[in-house]
Amino acid sequence: MELDKKYSEIFVQALTEIRNARSSIARQINTTAIEVYWNLGKLLSERKIEKGHGASVVNRLSIDLKTEFPDMGLSPRNLWDMKRFYEEYKDASPKLRQCVAVLPWKHNLLILSKTANHDEALFYAEKASTLGWSRDILLNYLKADAYNAEKNLPKSHNFRETLPEILAEQANDMLKSSYNLGFLGLTQAIKETELEKRLVEKIKQFVLELGKGFTFIGNQYRLEFNQKEYFVDILLYHRSLRCLVAVELKIGAFKPEYVGKMNFYLGLLDRLEKQTDENPSIGIILCADKDHLDVEIALQDINKPIGVSEYKLLLPTKELETMLIQELNNFHSSLTPTDD
Repeated sequence: MELDKKYSEIFVQALTEIRNARSSIARQINTTAIEVYWNLGKLLSERKIEKGHGASVVNRLSIDLKTEFPDMGLSPRNLWDMKRFYEEYKDASPKLRQCVAVLPWKHNLLILSKTANHDEALFYAEKASTLGWSRDILLNYLKADAYNAEKNLPKSHNFRETLPEILAEQANDMLKSSYNLGFLGLTQAIKETELEKRLVEKIKQFVLELGKGFTFIGNQYRLEFNQKEYFVDILLYHRSLRCLVAVELKIGAFKPEYVGKMNFYLGLLDRLEKQTDENPSIGIILCADKDHLDVEIALQDINKPIGVSEYKLLLPTKELETMLIQELNNFHSSLTPTDD
């Protein structure tokens, strides 16, 4: 049992290293492409090529460039988009320019067309780049108006009372006020066990939704103490915080007793699982609805760091249909032979 656990930890870490390396190479290639698009947009802007009298110039440029570089997506429409991309962000903050520079081109076009200002663009660009959102996930967040929703919804936790100041700030950044689980594709109510099963099946998307730095350890993670067994719904590890993170899933609205149960689990994790060089374990309670004041009262005398967040579960039929089509396309792509 102990050997299996150690091997599982090694295997998960090895997978993480390989995936990180592949992601790093892909990001470098993408950044170079975006730099080319930026410079082409700058060229058109500085030469004052405008739609109307400039259409013939762009059309001819597209034909000649595609002859030399047929796989670069240099259509007239893309060239106009490159000009718009440059003009929109040339005077933007360095942080925003850095974020859009590492995003895929289609992500940038989506943000460019569906955001109203630079603050909003930065929110989506930063989330998409740090959390590795696919274009479909980004589109879901844009449609859900996540920027305004997160800005207006307070976070519910007791991190400042239970953790050192620096660690509390990091934990606050780690926790979201709301999580979008729409990638599960659910159209009707389900039980907590079914929700957990669906999340484990799509653990990659779930970990991406939680945020950067999480590693999945296990679900229904067994803790044995005083000749009794207890099971944590989902157990994760956060690399930057250097701590275990227990996630409890609740169908329905928040109840104060959820805090007591999580407090108990965190005590067991700190006693049985936490290494000497690790920080105190943190708990996240995910529920369909919460009242911020109720959570505040429930946490006021708790000495373990706990956050309570809502999740969005159901997708409208049209969005579900789009997601299913994308899943089918991904499935067919996975059947195509590669050189790997």
